[in-house]
Amino acid sequence: MSDLDLRRALIHACRQMNVLGINQGTAGNISLRHGDTMLISPTATPYHLIEPAMVAAMPIARDYGTWSGPKKPSSEWRFHLDILRARPEVHAIVHSHPTFATVLAIARREIEACHYMIAAFGGTTIRCAPYATFGTKELSVHAVAALEGRMGCLLANHGMIALGETLDKAMWRAVELETIARQYYHALLLGQPHILSEAEIGAAAEQFAGYGIGDDTASTA
Repeated sequence: MSDLDLRRALIHACRQMNVLGINQGTAGNISLRHGDTMLISPTATPYHLIEPAMVAAMPIARDYGTWSGPKKPSSEWRFHLDILRARPEVHAIVHSHPTFATVLAIARREIEACHYMIAAFGGTTIRCAPYATFGTKELSVHAVAALEGRMGCLLANHGMIALGETLDKAMWRAVELETIARQYYHALLLGQPHILSEAEIGAAAEQFAGYGIGDDTASTA
């Protein structure tokens, strides 16, 4: 896709976060890999006012922290950039503050394998990264570590991150993460949930071949 098409897709996804109920206001942010550049939503700008030219562009492998555009990049640009640097297979990152994922993050509680859909995140848990002030390098370091071998994590007292090979897959995982968080929260109210074994999650992961959302081109340019 062209640079303009990618910017439009990013803006649409930002607006969809609120429509889907996985974010509110301008709390969330989204980035895309575009060759050797990261496109990222601008800071403190209502999604309905974002125009394609306002999406900030940042080099991934050089000139760390530099950006171009009329608006500054999201305050969380560090973990977006560091994740793309550390994870070449990742082409899209969704960060938001959905209610149930954030509740568990406030409790600093990882999500156990309460449902087989957790296999979509690459392991038997969704980890919770330690707390650090938003927008800091410390938070970025914690996020990258919590995401090792995973496609999603919680951020203590903050929110969540979902990764994707494409933008559609990142959005799909963001919705799934909040869904699992909501299910786990309510199961905890009933007592100790029954947790699936590593073998059971492994079997589910094998079944995921060809399952779910297909590859798109919205974030692979």
